[in-house]
Amino acid sequence: MSTSGLPMTVPAEGLPARVRIHEVGARDGLQNEKTAVPTAVKAEFIRRLAGAGLTTIEATSFVHPKWVPQLADAEELFPQVRELDAELPVLVPNQRGLDRALALGAGYVAVFASATESFAKANLNRTLEESLAVFEPVVRRAKDEGVRVRGYVSMCFGDPWEGPVPAAQVARVCAALRDMGCDELSLGDTIGVATPGQVRALLALLNERGVPTDAIGVHFHDTYGQALANTLAALQHGVTTVDASAGGLGGCPYAKSATGNLATEDLVWMLHGLGIETGIDLGRLTATSVWMAEQLGRPSPSRTVRALSHKDQ
Repeated sequence: MSTSGLPMTVPAEGLPARVRIHEVGARDGLQNEKTAVPTAVKAEFIRRLAGAGLTTIEATSFVHPKWVPQLADAEELFPQVRELDAELPVLVPNQRGLDRALALGAGYVAVFASATESFAKANLNRTLEESLAVFEPVVRRAKDEGVRVRGYVSMCFGDPWEGPVPAAQVARVCAALRDMGCDELSLGDTIGVATPGQVRALLALLNERGVPTDAIGVHFHDTYGQALANTLAALQHGVTTVDASAGGLGGCPYAKSATGNLATEDLVWMLHGLGIETGIDLGRLTATSVWMAEQLGRPSPSRTVRALSHKDQ
């Protein structure tokens, strides 16, 4: 999958020298499949992602199988990949999920909060405050065990039930998660409605409220074609952690208007063109997403995957 020297590298001022991509395809992507992907395929997907140079790969979720049956094989999957030379964060919705993850040696976990009441009730079946109360002992115990904790905050820019989400409301949830002990926060544009000005405003407010930029990651969906523009705005602010999904897999099962995540290949194409280091081999990553698309029986939605794989035909 040669690009013949493309993209051409033209650095821009005010951008980070390196970006860490937090790969979510194996968890956030595959949990949205209508049928469960075989465990062996998931494990091979993660191995190939690591082989392409990704150093943070979200592996699975220790959630009750009733809620996410596609990830019911977490106990079977994690031991098959935990020795890879990569960080393998896993989602833990509660104390029971944390117990299961710790029993298998997980060293990096994530909790999943909401910036809005409506989504907290739809996704977590609790009020916003009740969900934060559930997470507090989970985060505390994880930190006591020496485990790194990421806090996802969904609906940071818009909510399908409530509409626009005030930045101050998002900042309050972020501050609560930081106070609990979360090492990093991922700001989710769950339904893909954000625009660059909104991104800059939220990041500035979080800094004012005491959340440092180096503790922030961004997670954009491409519903309105704004994911890369929003990512660039975050990079210009100094953010160096960006969530993406190989091949553009995923969305959100509890937000029906959500389309796929930002494709990792599309992100890498932009970053490499800007001269930003990622450590990722774009050719190997694209080949991995082509392989995964074959397993799923449909083409990848990633524009870069389509362009590069078409060149090879």
